[in-house]
Amino acid sequence: MEVTRKSRLILRFQSAIFFILFTGIIGLLGWLAMQNNIRSDWTHGARNSLSKDTLQLLNEIEQPVSIRSYQPDHPLYKKRAEEIFSRYQQNAKNLSYRLVDHNLDIDLAKADGITREGQSSIRLNDKSEIINDLSEQSISNALIRLYRNKTPLLHFLSGHGERDYSSQQSIGYLSLNKQLASKGIKIKGINLLTENLDDKINDTLVIAAPENKLVAGEIKKIQEFIELGGNLLWLQDPSPRPELQAVADKLQMHFIDGVAINNDQNLRSTLGISHPAVLPIISYKLHPITEKMDYFTLFITAAAMQVNQDSTWKHTSLLLTEGDSWTETDGFILDVHYDEDKGDIKGPHSIGLALERKIKNNDKTQRVVIIGDSDFIANNNLGQGANLSFIVNTINWLTEDDNLMSILPQASPDTRLELDNLKKAVISISFLIVLPVLFFGSGIYIWLKRKQQ
Repeated sequence: MEVTRKSRLILRFQSAIFFILFTGIIGLLGWLAMQNNIRSDWTHGARNSLSKDTLQLLNEIEQPVSIRSYQPDHPLYKKRAEEIFSRYQQNAKNLSYRLVDHNLDIDLAKADGITREGQSSIRLNDKSEIINDLSEQSISNALIRLYRNKTPLLHFLSGHGERDYSSQQSIGYLSLNKQLASKGIKIKGINLLTENLDDKINDTLVIAAPENKLVAGEIKKIQEFIELGGNLLWLQDPSPRPELQAVADKLQMHFIDGVAINNDQNLRSTLGISHPAVLPIISYKLHPITEKMDYFTLFITAAAMQVNQDSTWKHTSLLLTEGDSWTETDGFILDVHYDEDKGDIKGPHSIGLALERKIKNNDKTQRVVIIGDSDFIANNNLGQGANLSFIVNTINWLTEDDNLMSILPQASPDTRLELDNLKKAVISISFLIVLPVLFFGSGIYIWLKRKQQ
């Protein structure tokens, strides 16, 4: 092609047009980026986005929510606060926030009860609460506490060797107590020898595996509480005390002798469970407590149970044993095998029941949950699987706050590398022996080749 003055002008004109169009497109993309905030979270578990539970909570709240956050005068702190609060604002119906300088607005900080930088004041329903950090768990749990119309109260039966909600020991319930307190749920002990249940019908009674005998007067008080429509959470290990059968009769159910066993080798191997008396529950019946649960729960030496055939309660088997399961009646510490002649009963078995009924001459719906294990929410087991989420959802349902749920920290499984001993050995040998030998050998080889030349 012959290059002429005219062709040069055409090429320059085309280059100018391309530059103008290219610059215009870049500018248009920049303007669109400024006008539209589009985020994509590729982290495992989407931990940089709001959880489904928080999104449901924000959808429930119709009232205005206002947040004032007193962050240090530093761009990094302000950017982090903007990011987390903007997520809430984008998904809430009526939420506003404001970043305040603690040192400039001293009077406002005092009015909000702020004592140091980094705190935030959240206001809802003419109530306010101070939080000390900007995690989703802190913000959402504060919103739950403010959103509740009343403070739920759990009365833990005491005086018979039950689980202690203030104990730090591995079998205690202190961790659960703290989790419930963070969600605005209070726990009190009750001794039926000196106290009555008549004025606690609107609260929830908790029976947590009593070891010592309940006298007839205490059993009668529990029966009357059930008769009047009180809500009950009963956590019972295998072999319940004989006097508690009267309570089971009132609930029109019974426990099955023995310990529930799961002998599904594949499931146990996958979850790293060594003993068949440790029961994983991986699927759930449809119920408000479990409808949003998609993770396994773990129970230790659980009792199976059954609803009586003539029961008038509406019942749901919340927790059903999986696969090859039965109730073991001949000891479960060493050799475990199914033996029908010794009284073992093939599963699947229910280890958790939810009961409901309408109370006569009352608009109230009575709710009861019975779980055949008290260990699964002890301090050393509360963090297993979805145990915490399950018990919090259960208590929310019993306290008739089942529109609320458990807000837990977002899991971050991709921030930690788990290696078994074989992989560690391979990596160590590769970096400490194989690679140095290869480098040294290649150096010797190159040196010899050059020497020969």
